[in-house]
Amino acid sequence: MPAPLIEPVARLIESLSRLPGIGPKTAQRLTYHLLRAPETEARALAAALIAVREQVVFCERCFNISEQAVCGICSDPGRDISRLCVVEEPLDVLALERTGEFKGLYHVLHGAISPIDGVGPERLKIRQLLERAEEAQLAGERFEEVVIATNPTLEGEATAMYLAERLASLVGSVTRIARGLPVGGDLEYADEVTLIRSLQGRRAI
Repeated sequence: MPAPLIEPVARLIESLSRLPGIGPKTAQRLTYHLLRAPETEARALAAALIAVREQVVFCERCFNISEQAVCGICSDPGRDISRLCVVEEPLDVLALERTGEFKGLYHVLHGAISPIDGVGPERLKIRQLLERAEEAQLAGERFEEVVIATNPTLEGEATAMYLAERLASLVGSVTRIARGLPVGGDLEYADEVTLIRSLQGRRAI
């Protein structure tokens, strides 16, 4: 019969295994890594976790992560306030910002509509998005374009359709990010939906 884990080790393994993408085995490996690591590394990790909870908030306008009530993007006077990009998660904002292509504002939904998982529109930041669009319209500064940049999944597509229907009367236009083959990808490995989207989004060269 294997010896039971001592309580602090078992508690850390259980806590780590609750994180997305980390199963029991990975949680065990991470725990034993921290046990073998220098004390400074473990303390640095603990301090970083505490700092995230104490110092990071969600922007009151776009719901992206921020250190202030209003994030740096929303408070930047150089951004194009006539364009808004809607994404599922804060990490999506980081990905889009790395491209340097989009100069407008963002709105983070914090998920996608998924009836199977019990996630309806009321559990996302959709009401706040619609209120934001309505307030901009009433102020005479309506969004000329809202880009729906949810993920190309069933949940992302359902969310995009839901948003497009409700935003149509509040903004100039609602667009969807293009979907197609990734650079370096092979046609033979692409799924049918990706190939269809690639053909539909073709353009002159």
